[in-house]
Amino acid sequence: MRTLCLVIFVLWFPFISMAAIVHGRVTDESGQGLPYASIYIRETASGTGTNENGDFQLQLSPGTYTIEFKYVGYKASRQTVTLTEEKQLLNVQLEPEVLSLNEVVVRAADEDPAYPIMRNAIRLRKYHLNETNAWSARVYMKTMGRMEKVPTKILGVKLVDIDTGIVYLSESVSELHFKKPNKINERMISSRVSGQKKGFSFNQASEMNISFYENLLKVEGLNERGFVSPLANNALFYYQYEYLGAFEENGLTINKIKVTPRRKNDPAFAGSIYIVDGTWRIHSTDLRLSKSSGIEFIDYLRVRQVYAPVQEHVWMPVSQRFTFEASGLGFKGSGYATGVYSNYKVQPAYSKPPVLAEVPPEPEAAPLADAPPARRQQKPKVVLVEPQVATPQEQQPIHEEGLFSKEVLFVEPDANKRDAEYWATVRPVPLTQEEQQDYQVKDSLQVIKESKPYQDSLDRVRNEFSFAKLFLRGYTYSNTYRRISYNFDPLVAVTGGPSILQFNTVEGLVADVRMAYTRTMEDRRRYEIEPAVRYGFSNEKLNAKLRMSYRFDPVRYSNISLEGGRYVQDINNVNAISPFVNTLYTLLAQRNYMKLYQRDFAALSYGSELLNGLRLNMTLDYAHRMPLQNTTDFSFRKSTNEDGSSRFTSNVPINAERADAAFTPHQALTAAFNVSYKPGMRYISRPNQKINLGSKWPRLSFGYRTGLKALGGDVQYQTAAFRVSDYVSLGLFGSSNYSFTAGTFWGKENMQLMDFKHFNGNRTIFAGVYTGFQLLDYYRYSTANKYLEGHFEHHFDGFLFNKIPLFRKLKWQEVVSLNYLNTVASGNYVEIGLGIEHIFKVVRVDFVTSFQEGSKARTGLMIGLGF
Repeated sequence: MRTLCLVIFVLWFPFISMAAIVHGRVTDESGQGLPYASIYIRETASGTGTNENGDFQLQLSPGTYTIEFKYVGYKASRQTVTLTEEKQLLNVQLEPEVLSLNEVVVRAADEDPAYPIMRNAIRLRKYHLNETNAWSARVYMKTMGRMEKVPTKILGVKLVDIDTGIVYLSESVSELHFKKPNKINERMISSRVSGQKKGFSFNQASEMNISFYENLLKVEGLNERGFVSPLANNALFYYQYEYLGAFEENGLTINKIKVTPRRKNDPAFAGSIYIVDGTWRIHSTDLRLSKSSGIEFIDYLRVRQVYAPVQEHVWMPVSQRFTFEASGLGFKGSGYATGVYSNYKVQPAYSKPPVLAEVPPEPEAAPLADAPPARRQQKPKVVLVEPQVATPQEQQPIHEEGLFSKEVLFVEPDANKRDAEYWATVRPVPLTQEEQQDYQVKDSLQVIKESKPYQDSLDRVRNEFSFAKLFLRGYTYSNTYRRISYNFDPLVAVTGGPSILQFNTVEGLVADVRMAYTRTMEDRRRYEIEPAVRYGFSNEKLNAKLRMSYRFDPVRYSNISLEGGRYVQDINNVNAISPFVNTLYTLLAQRNYMKLYQRDFAALSYGSELLNGLRLNMTLDYAHRMPLQNTTDFSFRKSTNEDGSSRFTSNVPINAERADAAFTPHQALTAAFNVSYKPGMRYISRPNQKINLGSKWPRLSFGYRTGLKALGGDVQYQTAAFRVSDYVSLGLFGSSNYSFTAGTFWGKENMQLMDFKHFNGNRTIFAGVYTGFQLLDYYRYSTANKYLEGHFEHHFDGFLFNKIPLFRKLKWQEVVSLNYLNTVASGNYVEIGLGIEHIFKVVRVDFVTSFQEGSKARTGLMIGLGF
């Protein structure tokens, strides 16, 4: 997940020749500075704002300008100034807005006058959303995060190098371009990160550019469903409106409307929205989200926007600001993100805006003498007069040919090389004293923090060994200065993955010790060496292997790896059951689900992104494969079958397509490749890094694997499969993910069970992979013939439970799943699951029922993690 960043404001510095400077302070009626007041320069169609103290500074070419000062809840002030090369002081005091309540005629005694205003705004929502075919602007953006409280430890880990105060401060300047329907191009031309002179900002102006003219607003990382706009087509179902009054600004009447969610836990905003009378467009917003709105990871979010005319009949945002507060696990912090827009160029969609006209109702016939009393007089009907489409001359292109592609953001390699003088000329908001000090202190300390003695001192604390740390999370020893680390697996991997201590009926107690050595270069290339040693105390066998990998192209995610040795592996090569879960069931329930074999092997792998969205992975593997037998029947639970034999099953799995799945030692030379393609993949280009963002199209994958009778190989076969998968957001109705796979085998000769197509099954109460099966045996329906596999899961994200008071308070969410398998042996196998997730924030419980050829097969209760 990319996180929501938040923002501060900024300072103009020294005098620049041939430039005029006007500076000052915006205050309220008592002389107190108004933080983040909006400032709009009409002649340049650009905006800026004040900092936390109400200070501002503008740098313009000499000339006469009309400058408007705005602040929510106050009357706007328009000042005309003539600037020379002399620095000019301009202090502005704003007066509280005086709202007039007689601006709207109330026609229905039972309806607040806010409703006809908002209905008109909703009627014209689509037109205001699409009033430009294309536009471009320069965007100054600042993000800041402040930590107010920090615990000494979290989950037993001592925290190092985290202090209160500003923890992240960054500025950026981007050229942002937009073209209908959804083409975006952003080029970050300058970047500054406090304390990181070589760092690049993670600001993204296009992500911040949200519009309340959209029906549903989605801010990544805040909520899976999104939030309903007060101007959405269905807004009346989610909002109550209250008319607070109106005020005059530049000859326009601005209506102030209070918006409140109809139900406490609706995904809706609260606050005020200002609507221009007559055109029914947004003038400004001051809206908030809280925990009851369904936001996650933070406690509070405030969105403030100011719109202004940048061309006749075209209004665009000139400033936007997001403010947040968050707390949890002993932390407490706040922050904000601000965007200031200037140098607008727009291509209007209409030369004449739409108009809403009232048509009076037709007069009723005169009532008869004995007729009942007349009904309440009908309201006038509102009729939309369609806008006039802009002429070809008005729609002259404003973007150069070939500007738009799937690259939505490009960060220039030298964007972080700007000096203080440059930032003084481009920064539209003065820095506060705290911000200036943060830059000065952190930039001066950067050399010290990058020095070997300083980083070694931090590493001594981070590398402090404890048994508790090793037991559940593993242990990492780092040398930050040299960019190397040594990582050891945990003794017990409760959440899955490899663990040092294991138990199975083949090896008994197992010590599986792995150590990963990693060296990362400054350009993000990376070397990794991973030796592993495994010893079974029951079968008294020592195994070892070594893996070496090299990521040689971080932009294309290109890597090559070589691995070899002697080791133990599950016959089901998708590792459907974790060693920890198998250990629990072996020791506590006398069920040895995992079936193992030994392989002496060497494998070479290569993977790279060939083109945008197109990835290739290839593997060449040679192995001497040997069977293993059970050597222990130890269990904490001692029970036997009726004939006195152990309840443990043989290490030879049961498979429906083989009467006997046992095998003798043999060699196998296999080659495989997989090609996956996601059309229309959007991405961000940063120096030495490419970040894929996804697309509206599903991912298509084709895989091929073959066993070759060469170099002593005994097995021969060919198999291919095609897969389509995707994640689909359905807005307020939640989100779905699905995958469908079809495959087949041919040219089979001397195939063994480990060469079959295996499926992600599960026979335990612990939920397996949610994109797999929950009640399917691990080996029974593994196949060497054609197969069809499908998985579907829909997360309602509270769409249903939010309407049930108890569930709404608990913030539980509902989920349904459907899994399907068809093989020669399984026939039509179906699993249907109903689940609840977000229990205690992280727990998920599913009730699953399976059917085989229409008959009920099994049921089960699954417990897992569901964030």
